[in-house]
Amino acid sequence: MNVNELNIRKTALLFFDMLNIYYHGASQETKRRMKPVVDNAVRLMHAARQNRMLIYYAMANHRPDGESRSLLVTDTDMRLRPWPNDDCNPALHGATEGSWEQKVIEEIAPKPEDYVIPKYRWSTFHQTYFDLALRSRGIDTLIISGGAVDVGVASTVYAARDLDYNVIVVRDACSNTHEDSMAAFMNTVFPRMGRVRTTEQVLGMIRTATTAQKA
Repeated sequence: MNVNELNIRKTALLFFDMLNIYYHGASQETKRRMKPVVDNAVRLMHAARQNRMLIYYAMANHRPDGESRSLLVTDTDMRLRPWPNDDCNPALHGATEGSWEQKVIEEIAPKPEDYVIPKYRWSTFHQTYFDLALRSRGIDTLIISGGAVDVGVASTVYAARDLDYNVIVVRDACSNTHEDSMAAFMNTVFPRMGRVRTTEQVLGMIRTATTAQKA
């Protein structure tokens, strides 16, 4: 297949952790930074719905008491800050099951026909029904939007690659706290594992695929 083509019938859109906690519950500075990402996600959602593409939502899902969280020993916290006094103490996650913080942002809210995938670690595939939900619908290609790129998006892309899924990462529909890390993934990692495209390029691919399907 040409790298600029896709099979619309075998392609699905995945929104990764586009939750209230990371957008509507974030600081005004973060919201301003993420607004273009959300706007592009909305454009992708409308294109998917108009062309009857399946939409999947990866959603962090944590116990309020933190008993299902990862307690790995790391050099830094999630913002790359060294632990005070070298005491590694991962914080409770705010996206607890059933909370407002956990809900998908209203701009791209799921519909009954969509798939919501609760997850307990970074990857959308890890011990979830995501792989089954894709294979049962004949999906072999994922278009991915969301964040954080160097954490959950990367983990999901690595897993997708190992499971032989084609991946298209939408550069300007993804977010990341660290710009240098995002650039590294978009420029040197993801191109070897799949395809990196802008929102406009993906919309063009969808339009072309839809026209070809009707011909």
